[in-house]
Amino acid sequence: MKLREYLHLLWHIGRQMGWRYVLFRAGYWLQGKTGILRLRFPQKATDRSFASLHDWRETGSVFFFDPEKLEMRRNSPLKQLRWRVDQIKAGRFRYFSGQWFQISDWHTNPLTGFVYDRREHWSGINDFSREAGDIKFVWEKSRFTFLYDLIRYDFHFSDDQSAQVFDLITDWIDKNPVNCGPNWKCSQEISLRVLNWVFALHYYRFSATLSQPLLDKMFCSIYDQMRHVAANIRFSEIAVRNNHVLTEALGLYVVGLMFPQFPGSSKWRARGKSLFETEIASQISADGTYIQFSMNYHRVVIQLLTWGIRLAELNDDPMPNAVHSGAKASLEFLRVCQNNENGHLPNYGHNDGAVFFPLSECGFRDFRPQMAALGNVLGIDLDYRKENWSEESEWLTGNRSRPAPRVKLSLLHEGSFSKDGYHIILDVGTLTFLRCGNYYSRPFQADLNHLDIWINGRNILRDAGTWLYNADEESIRYFSGTRSHNTVMIDHFDQMQKGNRFIWMHWIKEAKGEVGIAGDELWIEAEFEGFRHVGKGIVHRRRVVKKKNRLHWLVEDDVLNAPKGMRIRQLWHPDEKFREDFRISSTDENGNDLSMIIEKGWYSENYGLKTECNVLVFENYGCCIRTLIESKV
Repeated sequence: MKLREYLHLLWHIGRQMGWRYVLFRAGYWLQGKTGILRLRFPQKATDRSFASLHDWRETGSVFFFDPEKLEMRRNSPLKQLRWRVDQIKAGRFRYFSGQWFQISDWHTNPLTGFVYDRREHWSGINDFSREAGDIKFVWEKSRFTFLYDLIRYDFHFSDDQSAQVFDLITDWIDKNPVNCGPNWKCSQEISLRVLNWVFALHYYRFSATLSQPLLDKMFCSIYDQMRHVAANIRFSEIAVRNNHVLTEALGLYVVGLMFPQFPGSSKWRARGKSLFETEIASQISADGTYIQFSMNYHRVVIQLLTWGIRLAELNDDPMPNAVHSGAKASLEFLRVCQNNENGHLPNYGHNDGAVFFPLSECGFRDFRPQMAALGNVLGIDLDYRKENWSEESEWLTGNRSRPAPRVKLSLLHEGSFSKDGYHIILDVGTLTFLRCGNYYSRPFQADLNHLDIWINGRNILRDAGTWLYNADEESIRYFSGTRSHNTVMIDHFDQMQKGNRFIWMHWIKEAKGEVGIAGDELWIEAEFEGFRHVGKGIVHRRRVVKKKNRLHWLVEDDVLNAPKGMRIRQLWHPDEKFREDFRISSTDENGNDLSMIIEKGWYSENYGLKTECNVLVFENYGCCIRTLIESKV
């Protein structure tokens, strides 16, 4: 990158992210280059006994459950759970709910075969290496989310996989020296791993496999890992400021709560709780929308809230009202956006495949297990049909007897969540979802005025997803750019200008929208000013009209002040059978028919997986495209 381009990028980053962010990142980079991070995070493991096994078993803090008094119904026909446990026993592990790989170590990327140096200090690990590939494929196994399959199997089938569970944990400890290798690179990954170990420790609390030396080894590793998090949390607080800092704050709070034997645990507990409260209040808007503009990252926060609120309650250390308010508002927002038929939400925003604590047989796209668990903690009934989503609630909250008032969905037909610009129409089994809002925090995708349409749980017009964070430039630009969304481009320009990696320049600050009813029509009107790297004053105005009780939508796109000679391109990403069941046609501002162009695109429902699909495109050198979408039946 030339100096002029670099300075231009730096100016935009500073103006949008803030100069505190820029100065902190510069200082942190300097610490890495000069070796200060190596000094701050020494490669020395703790070796001591923090507590006797007997005392820990008898006097530990209160966890979600007592393993000897679990009152859940055992469910023996769980064939998929049996199959998954057989795979784990054979050394195969599931990645991002979609792929299985036979990986015997903790440092190999299964996609590229690259093996990270486990002796290299974490500050020297390049997490965006083209040769290594996406580092999340190394982190995924080391999260230890597979432990929940083994634990659930043992409960439902009255078996004991504790030997394998503890063998895998001790193998990780032996093969990942303190502050070395890729698995010490990210404090959020460390926190998740520790939380999952804590869950396993409590389930196997009275197992004969758990010996004093094993307990000492695990305690020392948990202590060393959380010391790392405590010493590095300012990075997430200032330079990341999203679900990362929430996870790390929760990790400090839970470990401080559960392990008072650790030096500094009281400080971790207080610091974690305070930071968790501050960030929940900051990251969740009053209307329940989330700072990352991502449904899946919002689910991550739902899971963190469940852990934090419930464990605090059980240990007579209740979370402040701001945390409860953010949790309730989040549930109300997500419930409005959710399909009753299958619990799915739009695949909107960045989606890295995260489900932190999988405690049911529901599929990855089904949000009911996580939302119901938080609802149960708060005493809220989300009005779900009785299906297999309830097990997670039972693990985390038990069979609670207190009455649960139902969430009253005030948005019977339509509603707007104005802070982040989500606009929704609900009508007889259909969900019409559009987002058009300002960016007050870092955007990950250029996707304003994206339109999702669902019919009885079927996503007929959909978001293309994410695929990978570390991929080739063309794929990154496709999945994070405007082209992978149901909206409008000017020629092949995105709505904002793409910088390096996750950086977008010219954040959209002038956006608005509203929803209304007129006679037998439900409508959304939204507009934003964007494409600043293309020209000044360019406005994309979109009006969506849904006929009540009919599968009939009219989408009107007007683009004002586009440079002459440039096309406006209206993009649609249909499901595989869309054209069998629906008609779609377009006209220009003069009523002339526009020809449909079919281009190749990609769809990624699960992180790391993508399938080729068709993209339907209508183009016009004028300023308007009007598109009719209706059922053939």
